[in-house]
Amino acid sequence: MNTPRVIVALDFAVAEAAIEFARRVSPRDCRLKVGKELFTAAGPSLVETLTKQGFDIFLDLKFHDIPNTVAGACKAAARLGVWMMNVHASGGSAMMEAARQAVGDGAHRPKLIAVTLLTSMGEREISEVGIVGDAAVAVGRLARLAQSSGLDGVVCSAQEAAMLRKACGPQFCLVTPGIRPADASADDQHRVMTPAAAISAGADYLVIGRPVTQSRDPVATLAAINREVGGGTAA
Repeated sequence: MNTPRVIVALDFAVAEAAIEFARRVSPRDCRLKVGKELFTAAGPSLVETLTKQGFDIFLDLKFHDIPNTVAGACKAAARLGVWMMNVHASGGSAMMEAARQAVGDGAHRPKLIAVTLLTSMGEREISEVGIVGDAAVAVGRLARLAQSSGLDGVVCSAQEAAMLRKACGPQFCLVTPGIRPADASADDQHRVMTPAAAISAGADYLVIGRPVTQSRDPVATLAAINREVGGGTAA
């Protein structure tokens, strides 16, 4: 059975708007991402509501703290029944290993992935935080660190997907934000790619927000994207 490759970012400020959007789409066609703004506004109850509606939830809170604190946060997220959660790879191996231990080893444990570099960061922003040279080199280093720490994959730009697929192998999960259909605005993303190109480059899952959530017909937009990427992928 095919499973959705598209993860719709619920870029809403309040729970009611997110729930209303979720009523318009199907768990067969997409997964849903709950980020910091929405989670801060709506809390765990929204995640539970969306999960009960049948959606796989990517809890995108990018945990980054001392290992014990991140481990506790990951345990709490796992209890919510989320499908996927993330941490910052720049938190280091001790933090990531603690997070991985916290989510357990059960067959239905959440996927745990790490953020490499944010896709909103251009060359100037990357330089400002002290990363010298090619961003792809830094992304590769952080991805390999996440893999060696036991994580399931990384969040990365689709522009780095082919490189990471080669470096980390076929089982390493690549989740790519900054996905924009050819006729959509790039908004605040810098390192962007179309859905078909991202899948061709090696991405497993595509995070798409405003092109779907602000579409006049989200169902039709999702259907078009799913046709473009050729259906599902392994869960």
